[in-house]
Amino acid sequence: MAPLDVTLWSDFLCPWCWNASLRLEALEAEFGGAIRIDWKSYLLRPEPRVGGDLERFRAYTRSWERPAADEPLAGFRTWQGDEGPPSHSVPAHVAAKAAAALGRAEGSEYRRRLFRAYFSESRDVSREPTLRALWADAGLAPEAFEKVRDPALEARVRAEHDEALALEASGVPAVRVASSTFVLVGAQPVETYRRWFRRTLDGSAGA
Repeated sequence: MAPLDVTLWSDFLCPWCWNASLRLEALEAEFGGAIRIDWKSYLLRPEPRVGGDLERFRAYTRSWERPAADEPLAGFRTWQGDEGPPSHSVPAHVAAKAAAALGRAEGSEYRRRLFRAYFSESRDVSREPTLRALWADAGLAPEAFEKVRDPALEARVRAEHDEALALEASGVPAVRVASSTFVLVGAQPVETYRRWFRRTLDGSAGA
C-alpha cells in the first residue's frame, strides 16, 4: 500500500513550526514507511524588511519560552549577539528546496540545521553567507548551493504558500492528511498527530 501523504506547511521563522517539524519527523520514523511527510513553504514574512529594531526583536524572542517549554528537544534560546533580525522568510525556504533536491536525507539535515541556527544560535537565516555556512555544516556538496539562484525554486516556494492560503490555512504550522481540504492549524501534541494518522490509515485499510 502506498504511504499516507502528510503535508506540513511551515516557516523557518516560526517557533511552533520547529516543534511540529520535530514531532512529524519522529512520527515518520515511528510509522516506518506507512506515512510520508511533504514539507511545504509558508511565508510569515514574504517580502524583505530592512533595518529591523534589534532590541525590539531581542525582546520578542523572549516569547520563545512558551514553545521551549512545550518541546524541550527544540533547544530554544533568546536572541544573543548583534546579528539579525532576518529580513524575510524566502531565502531560507529557497535554500531548503535546493537541499531537498539532493535527496530526502539531505533535505532533512539542512532543514534541521536552519531551524537550530535561528532558534538556538541566533543566526540570521535570511543572509546568503549564513545559508552557505549552514550548507557546509550539513555536509552538502558545495557546488550544489548555487541552485539557490534558480528562480524556479522561489516560484515553487511562493506557490506552496499560495496553496496554503487557498485552503484557508490562517497560520502555521498547518498539517493536511492526503488530499483532504481540512487543514489542522497550530502546533499539536504528538499524540494528536499520532491518533489522526493512525485513524486515517486504519480507515484506508478497511476501505
